[in-house]
Amino acid sequence: MNASVINIVYIISAILFIFGIKMLGKADTARRGNLLSSVGMLVAVLATLLDRQILGAGAAMWALIIGGIAIGSAIGWAAAKFVKMTSMPEMVALLNGFGGLASLLVGWADFQYFPNKGTPVDNLYFYKTATILAVLIGGITFTGSIYAWGKLSGKISGKAKVFAGQKLLNAFVAILCVAASAAFVFAGEYKCAHNCLIAGIALSMLLGVAAVMPIGGGDMPVVISLLNSFSGLAASAAGFVIQNNVLIVAGCLVGASGVILSVIMCKAMNRTLYNVLFSGFGAKASKAGGEIKGEMKPISADDAYFVLEAAQNVVFIPGYGMAVAQAQHAVKELAAILEEKGAEVRFAIHPVAGRMPGHMNVLLAEADVPYEQLCEMQDVNPIMENVDVAIVIGANDVVNPAAAQDKSSPIYGMPIIEAYKAKTVFCLKRGQGAGFSGLVNTLFYAPNTRMLYGDAKSTITDLVSKFKD
Repeated sequence: MNASVINIVYIISAILFIFGIKMLGKADTARRGNLLSSVGMLVAVLATLLDRQILGAGAAMWALIIGGIAIGSAIGWAAAKFVKMTSMPEMVALLNGFGGLASLLVGWADFQYFPNKGTPVDNLYFYKTATILAVLIGGITFTGSIYAWGKLSGKISGKAKVFAGQKLLNAFVAILCVAASAAFVFAGEYKCAHNCLIAGIALSMLLGVAAVMPIGGGDMPVVISLLNSFSGLAASAAGFVIQNNVLIVAGCLVGASGVILSVIMCKAMNRTLYNVLFSGFGAKASKAGGEIKGEMKPISADDAYFVLEAAQNVVFIPGYGMAVAQAQHAVKELAAILEEKGAEVRFAIHPVAGRMPGHMNVLLAEADVPYEQLCEMQDVNPIMENVDVAIVIGANDVVNPAAAQDKSSPIYGMPIIEAYKAKTVFCLKRGQGAGFSGLVNTLFYAPNTRMLYGDAKSTITDLVSKFKD
């Protein structure tokens, strides 16, 4: 297959990527969009394998290629089949990390082969710049994502880890990365350039850990989105290294979409990206600023049942607690029962609820909750005063009234789902501890709030059984 035909196929793949990403913007077309993008990548891979340079490879090389495809496909299938929905955020973090590692290895391997290239590189400085960018961004993405995976999976504390002089130390490591990069690009001797490249790999991996360390667990959705963007930028740089057009396009699409999503989520928290990355938010537990008034008032499932039975307008507000309890199917069943009894049911989704972008949407889609019942924050807040019962399932900061009422709160100004305006609020929670960010939720102490303690799935299932009796 000649170069012109391959480039045409690459253009077709890029078009499939673009349409696939476009379809990901809506819940009812997201699956088809994901499939379309996957087909685009399959077409691109097949076109690359049919390139004359690869077709001429020996049997040993083809064995490596086929073996790699088989092993990767098996791992991907197993991950999709057996990974629990509660583990999806850390799964995404791992995929981001390995994407960055792949770009790092491509850049490093290509430069290892550099002395054996039969034809000279057209623009040596551009080639070396692309190589070091693939390596640096890939290294930061890899270790940063692994560290984020540790936080999300509970293997590392989710709190931000800060210490004196941390910002100066991180800045010093970043400066060393830039210095190693410049030395690599302008080094005339191959051995010297190679040593600078190895130094850049080590420093980038150190910087990845150092950059994610001071970021609290509550900000992990933004971190995952940003690391996803980095993995795309690294892939794009790797595309320039090996002169593969479709890799350049795909990397740019991932990089741009990741940045846009990060900005959207920062706006949803009323914070800047700088504040998310460097403020050390969540390093210490806080009582949300001012003095807590009132007390938590528990309610039994029996009493909650009687309130729900009379409700005509119910809003479910899911959070990570629903994911941990795997309560989405029970919630769907309760919502269906309430609808049958004449109640209007909605699901209010905050942009940063959960541990990754769209986490709650994925869980509710798995439970076959109708898309038309999913409401964004700006759509549900104007009607919240008319809601009879708001059921908060494991959410914390995204419904914390301190964001609107307490100027001394660290989250003051953050847009929230205004559950506190509902006539009655049920908060499903395992205990009386603070959320993942370490902030106490003043909603729990509001006069119209009642606490339903226990596992969310068991509590909802108990309510469902009472309706069926």
